[in-house]
Amino acid sequence: MAKTAAALHILVKEEKQAHDLLAQLEKGASFQQLAKKHSTCPSGRNGGDLGEFRQGQMVPAFDKAVFTCPLLKPFGPVKTAFGYHIIKVLYRS
Repeated sequence: MAKTAAALHILVKEEKQAHDLLAQLEKGASFQQLAKKHSTCPSGRNGGDLGEFRQGQMVPAFDKAVFTCPLLKPFGPVKTAFGYHIIKVLYRS
């Protein structure tokens, strides 16, 4: 049985911007608001919501982070071919 997870993410081109966003999140900024404002992924319009997906559906670095990082805590930046991701895993099963 494949594992599943649901996550939000913010995708940006620059590592520095990813670190800046992570710092804002650690100070209590809204993940969804920052995703709408900064994410280059189409999911940004939905507050970065990727919905539920199965392990192995996302690119390897992203997949590994989602299935190992702490739940409900912004994590990153995770570098992929798309750029730098800040990830917030809502649940895993």
